Amino acid sequence: MADHNGGVLTDSVNKQLNKRRRLKDKDNRVAGHVVVPKAKGEILGVVIVESGWGSMLPTVVIANLAPAGAAARCGQLNIGDQIIAINGVSLVGLPLSTCQNYIKNTKTQTVVKLTVVPCAPVVEVKIKRPDTKYQLGFSVQNGVICSLLRGGIAERGGVRVGHRIIEINNQSVVAVPHEKIVNLLATSVGEILMKTMPTSMFRLLTGQETPVYI
Repeated sequence: MADHNGGVLTDSVNKQLNKRRRLKDKDNRVAGHVVVPKAKGEILGVVIVESGWGSMLPTVVIANLAPAGAAARCGQLNIGDQIIAINGVSLVGLPLSTCQNYIKNTKTQTVVKLTVVPCAPVVEVKIKRPDTKYQLGFSVQNGVICSLLRGGIAERGGVRVGHRIIEINNQSVVAVPHEKIVNLLATSVGEILMKTMPTSMFRLLTGQETPVYI
């Protein structure tokens, strides 16, 4: 069980991320090509989730890698990376199910070419709020961002719909009750720092969901 500050769950997330995570400077997030060799009939071995509405680049994100799968063996893919295209077909703006089908259709291939933007699994958000009279511009339910005001200070700061809030101003809110999260956000002013990740990725990394690899 997690303690009141969410320490156990936070440690669980960090341990999972540290297994595969590459530390990337934000300025180095340039799309690159990754070639994944694999056996014919073998799946790619990934779990993908949506990057979240409000993302600079609406596409899919690698949420998990099968330990002995083709994607993991190539050594160039990590949890958090955004997949921009597969075999030259752009995935940007496509529904998750369509992107999953494109990946499933590579099962008969022996080489899969991906266009990938390396990204850390955790998104760092910075909201500038001069005073509490300014609305943050997003709603949250049980730690999950549910809606986002277009053009608001939250959207400008990088908040994404469908993401789970992990930290607020360096304080873990993983196991904090909904009411306390709302109060913390409502009373915060100045520069508000948050760390978030796609909810599906969070649930996979904390063992709340079983990964289904494709």
